[in-house]
Amino acid sequence: MSNGKYTLVEAVNLALHRAMRDDDNVVVLGEDVGVNGGVFRATLGLREAFGFKRVLDTPLAETMLAGLSVGMAAQGLKPVVEIQFMGFVYAAMEHLVSHASRLRNRTRGRLSCPMVLRTPMGAGIRAPEHHSESTEALFAHVPGLRVVVPSSPARAYGLLLAAIDDPDPVVFLEPTRLYRMNPQPLLDDGRRLPLDSCFTLREGRDLTLLSWGASIHESLQAASALAERGIDAEVIDVACLKPLDLDTLEASVRKTGRCVIVHEAPKSCAVGAEIAASLYERVLLDLHAPIQRVAAPDIPPPLYRLEQFYLPGTEDILAACETVLDYA
Repeated sequence: MSNGKYTLVEAVNLALHRAMRDDDNVVVLGEDVGVNGGVFRATLGLREAFGFKRVLDTPLAETMLAGLSVGMAAQGLKPVVEIQFMGFVYAAMEHLVSHASRLRNRTRGRLSCPMVLRTPMGAGIRAPEHHSESTEALFAHVPGLRVVVPSSPARAYGLLLAAIDDPDPVVFLEPTRLYRMNPQPLLDDGRRLPLDSCFTLREGRDLTLLSWGASIHESLQAASALAERGIDAEVIDVACLKPLDLDTLEASVRKTGRCVIVHEAPKSCAVGAEIAASLYERVLLDLHAPIQRVAAPDIPPPLYRLEQFYLPGTEDILAACETVLDYA
């Protein structure tokens, strides 16, 4: 923390301290989360504050981490498990898809699975292969999983606390590129934010920009550039990708008549496609132009020298906005 402000990763750390202090059933586990405080220092100080029985350094075994968390959650604990990078989460998918997401249904409500799986997501930090994925759509497709992506310190703090409270499994994806960007004042008051809601960051009347995660940064930049030209863009942070707050999205697009969806994940079969399809079902006759999607190409994230060509940028968003504004 510097000058009373918190970065996103510091807000995550603050929320973990608060949750563990308030509830003895909350435990943190993962690779290097204890002694080292996590690869990005998100769990710094937890081991010293709460001891080795509640902050568990584990072997490099993501399958074991997910399975262990399901067992803990079924027996009354609230495990918060960290996967070091999103590209390492695939080994945990078996337990997330086949067990965590189905436990309530399988036991007809006798058991639930109050676990949180945290992992950094996205490119932009000059990381090697498997460290820069944005595969949130894989989780959003699974019934029984909540998928949450904070894009600011305040939302990281409030949404993580709410995720830990949730009686069912939550996949909590933290945009790596935002971890230490734009520190903001934050009060450690324990206030939870609603998990299944969008957040309107900027009101507008001419078009709607929908985004989440790190792409919120470029979306706000694009909105500011449009404002200089007299174009009023509404910016919405989707935040919870599953379930979607379609009522808020519908109201905004019905008001503006134009929509651009921005995300860092590859375009095909992404959450942006689901949002677009849902909006077409609801507001087709109110649209003044086809919905546009700005996304990464359908290739694996490249090494850092090519990241600038891979990640959707402000100019890409502005070009999509021009497309929807050019319709009569």
